Amino acid sequence: MREQRWICRTLLLAWLCLAGCSVPALAQGGGGAELVDATVSRYCVACHNDRTLVAGLSLAEAPAAELAGHTDVFEKVLRKLRAGEMPPAGRPAPDAGTLDAIVSWLEDSLDGLAAAAPNPGSPAIHRLNRAEYANAVRDLLALDLDHAMDLPADDSGYGFDNIGDVLTVSPLHVEKYISAARRISQQAVGTQTPRPVVVRHEARRGTAGEALGALPLNVRGGLVTTHFFPFDADYTLTVRVRGRRSLDLPAPKLDVRLDGHRVQLIDADFDVEEANQGTRNFEIPITVTAGEYEIGAGFLTEYARSEEGAGQQTGLYSVDYVLVGGPYDATGPGETPSRQRIFRCRPSAGEPEHLCAREILSPLARLAYRRGVNDADLTLLLELFDMGREDGGSFEAGIEMALSGVLMSPSFLFRNATTPDGVAAGEVYQLTDFELASRLSFFLWSSIPDEPLLRLAAAGRLSEPDELDRQIVRMLADPRASSLVENFGGQWLHLRNVADWTPDPERFSDFDEPLRYAFERETTLFLEHLVRDDRSVLELLDADYTFVNERLAEFYGLEDVEGGYFRRVSLAGTDRGGILGHGSVLMVTSYPTRSSPVLRGKWVLENLLGAPPPAPPPDVPPLSDTAEQSAGSLREALEQHRANPACAVCHARLDPLGFALETFDAVGKRRSEESGLVDASGALPNGTVIDGPAGLRDVLLSRRQEFVETLADRLLTYAVGRGLEASDQPAVREIRRRVEAGGHQFSALVAAIVDSVPFRFRRAPAS
Repeated sequence: MREQRWICRTLLLAWLCLAGCSVPALAQGGGGAELVDATVSRYCVACHNDRTLVAGLSLAEAPAAELAGHTDVFEKVLRKLRAGEMPPAGRPAPDAGTLDAIVSWLEDSLDGLAAAAPNPGSPAIHRLNRAEYANAVRDLLALDLDHAMDLPADDSGYGFDNIGDVLTVSPLHVEKYISAARRISQQAVGTQTPRPVVVRHEARRGTAGEALGALPLNVRGGLVTTHFFPFDADYTLTVRVRGRRSLDLPAPKLDVRLDGHRVQLIDADFDVEEANQGTRNFEIPITVTAGEYEIGAGFLTEYARSEEGAGQQTGLYSVDYVLVGGPYDATGPGETPSRQRIFRCRPSAGEPEHLCAREILSPLARLAYRRGVNDADLTLLLELFDMGREDGGSFEAGIEMALSGVLMSPSFLFRNATTPDGVAAGEVYQLTDFELASRLSFFLWSSIPDEPLLRLAAAGRLSEPDELDRQIVRMLADPRASSLVENFGGQWLHLRNVADWTPDPERFSDFDEPLRYAFERETTLFLEHLVRDDRSVLELLDADYTFVNERLAEFYGLEDVEGGYFRRVSLAGTDRGGILGHGSVLMVTSYPTRSSPVLRGKWVLENLLGAPPPAPPPDVPPLSDTAEQSAGSLREALEQHRANPACAVCHARLDPLGFALETFDAVGKRRSEESGLVDASGALPNGTVIDGPAGLRDVLLSRRQEFVETLADRLLTYAVGRGLEASDQPAVREIRRRVEAGGHQFSALVAAIVDSVPFRFRRAPAS
């Protein structure tokens, strides 16, 4: 059925473009355009005309009969009317039936225009950002290290750091890419010179008393890190620990592990005579074969109890850092996963080395370039192989040089949009299967396509609807889909700000690093659950569950949660449902000294309802963000602020949404009073009363169409790597309709985005 819909739609678009027929010409028959013009003339042009230009918008020279020439204007009109924001409260307005008729006509007509003349945009050349670069190296060479750490930071646009227009290239980028390519190729091939070095791995802030997923549940105060051992050799692990030991406690047990297997269990005794606390280093010699290993170290909790069985003393001991020294007495590069992936053949004595080099480089280049490779590609790489072979004196040195060429190639570093032969400037064309594979993998994995995707693309089968559906399901179930949570969710919900947010320590003394860690972990686990279990996207608004450990549960006032590991718990009977109850969101939408109804209301409008307010007038002074502002005095200050008509236009929309969250302070802790009772009520311009977080959720759910379209807009922006234009809004509405038909499941959202015109098509650039 879906394949039939796709074929019919494609044929219809092609027929319309060839025949020059205008769908809106049919839709505009009757009184739709006349009704719009009459309503605009009566209720709108007094403000939105060429002279006053309220909100920078004029409707005086935009008749509905000429809709095709003013789609950007009428998309704004449609958005405001659907949200009930125009005409403003207190001004004359048409009746509800008229507004509904206008909204319906505008939506149908604008969507018809887009169907007749689709405009998927002409994205710029897209450089891999830092996350994409690191993931691509991981998936190409089985090296799961942060190879992008030395690259310059990426700029952001439209809320994301994967927007092609802002991913510029500087001379510093070129220098860093060359350096990284040489280092990575040496690590992967194993041609480094064995020189002993010491690498330091720090413990993550806030995990001292927590259970880390890679360590046993009975281990606390730990560190988990990944280290690449370049040779089969001897190494040392030096574990720096910190703690204070009570006299009635036995010596703590330090559990040191490599890839989950215990290396040593150490009696980590502390000198109880010296201020009852201290630090110590424990050095452990190890012999390992080359490759990546997960190093873990932490303290067993059963040794952190008093002899009388009194309260558990977790958090008394912690690992500060681990030093990895070596290699010593190296015997060779070993057979790492990288070398196994690279060296699929070895040239025999007397056999031409180019045959084996070609067999090695061809599949690597195919994965790296995300397309089939041709003779020109291989000729260049074999020339680099010859240079490396001559300089290094070995077959492996030649492969290393050729591999560095792969990593420095524009075909690897850039996602280039190549216009097919015969396509005229400005013409719309469909992506090839190879381009679709690349766009799909960078969307869901922030990385290059894998072999199954490329095989389907080479066979021309990836774009088949049923096959594409199967690949979407497979990719969302893959662990690499966690990149979607980290890179999309982290930026859309501003989670990346949690790590650097610093609440006032005097005003919020109960906030600490373990709580910061718990805030991040809660929202990350929630989003991963939403993606992995294909939940309804509406649960972002009203989920009656979340993920907490003991520290976070205590902060939230949830009972019967013990231990440092995170688990799903019910929120029934609380007011924390959905992401608006998460400490992460509540904290980053506050000032360090106090909560902010304005920031929270603005965040809701921008990120959940897609209706960002305009910038404040330049002559209006901002509100104070000092700690002296209590919840009550802040409400009074905002009421005075709204007395200014220039401020009231925006604050009448912002403040009630933010006031509903005033039951939570600046770090997300529940409060009922602060210098008096906290008032969490407010009324929107249309008269809708919002009372507390539950009332806000009800309002958002009543506007679920706007929420789903906003989420679709944000995710589509991330997926195609460009800002959306007015011409993209019909596609956003179609995505929303398909999500509704799919029960709001996350997979329905992804499938609708992948099937959309902006994702599947491009417009050839003008030059």
